[in-house]
Parts: sequence; structure tokens; C-alpha cells
Amino acid sequence: MRNNTTKTMVTLAMIAALAYLLMLVIRIPVFAMPPLKYEPKDVAITIAGFMFGPVSAFLVSLVVSLVEMVTVSETGWIGAVMNLVSTCSFACMAAYIYKKNHTLKGAVIGLVCGIVSMVIVMLLWNYILTPIYMGYPREAVAPMLPTVFLPFNLLKGVLNAAFVMLLYKPLVITLRKAGLVAPSAAVTKENAAPHKIRPGVVLISAALIITCILIILALTGKI
Repeated sequence: MRNNTTKTMVTLAMIAALAYLLMLVIRIPVFAMPPLKYEPKDVAITIAGFMFGPVSAFLVSLVVSLVEMVTVSETGWIGAVMNLVSTCSFACMAAYIYKKNHTLKGAVIGLVCGIVSMVIVMLLWNYILTPIYMGYPREAVAPMLPTVFLPFNLLKGVLNAAFVMLLYKPLVITLRKAGLVAPSAAVTKENAAPHKIRPGVVLISAALIITCILIILALTGKI
């Protein structure tokens, strides 16, 4: 039991470090004003949630948000709260549903619900906190909810979901071979072949990623 706990903690620490590194290295501008950038750290955190459950996703998100706050963040505690709320509304929701239905269908449903959850939650939190940390009057923020924050979080959610579907299986297979993740106990038609990577999932995920990137390039005037 202690050995399994240690392996879980080591794996979660590795994923937290990876999420922080992704946040540092990959920042893709989507909107100039307010300055909103896509960072793929939620992908790593969601994968942690898929492996170990929604509580693990929350803990990794909390650690990454706090480390980001004291190292590179320019928005202080408000930015940390927004990061935590945004990530958890997506990753914890997706991981919770996937934990209840540990199949490809469960993963898809969880990720879709995660997208919807994040979009709705962040509309509310942007209306509440954006005027405080950006110095905008709330009357100026309200019109940006459907024109800026909604499309940004929708793009972010779809990209996160597509990357999770593309990377989860190869990563979990690698970690299982390394002995850091236990084999799945569920045995169903959906996951009876845990090492099988479905070409359809890869193609659909890649198509979604390419589509979102093209939309971002159009929004930023690159194409």
C-alpha cells in the first residue's frame, strides 16, 4: 500500500512539474485585449485526474496555481484563483465522470461536460473578478462575456479535450510500463485492450486541434 502511495505521489509530482513547464513554455495569444493566452497545462492536469481521480486533479491544479503565483504571475492571488477555478471546472468535472464510467464513451462525455462547465463557470468568474484585477468597470466587462471570454474558453476547452484524447493513452501506457501506474481493473468491451490506440480518436483529435489553431490564427490576424 505504501509503495503504491509513493508511486502515485511521484507520478503526480512529475505531472505537476510538466504542467508548470507547459505553462512557462507554451503561451499562445488568442485575444489582445484583454490579453488572453492559451496554455496547455490543463491537459497534463486532466490526464492526472483521469489516472487518479478528480481529487488528484484538484491537488495538482492547486500546486501549479500557487507555484505560478509566486514565480511568474503578474495578477497575484486573483490570477491564482482564476487559474484554479478554470482548471478545476474542466479537469475535475471530466475526471469525475470518467471515474464513474471508465470507457472511451465516459472519457468523451466527461471532456464535453468539462468544456461546458468551464465555459459557464468562467463567464461568472470573469464577470466578478476581471473588473478587479484589470481595473475595468463592470459595465465594460459585461459586453466582453459573449464576444471574448465565451469564445476563448470554448476554444481552450476544445483544445484541452482534443489534446487529452490524443495524449492520454500513450502516456498512461508509458507510465504503466514504468510501473508508476497500476493496470486498469475495469474489463469491458470498451477497454479490454488497454494498449490499443484507436486511429479514429487520433484523427478526430488532430482535426479538432488543427481547426482550433486555424481559428486562433484568424482571431489574431495571422491568416
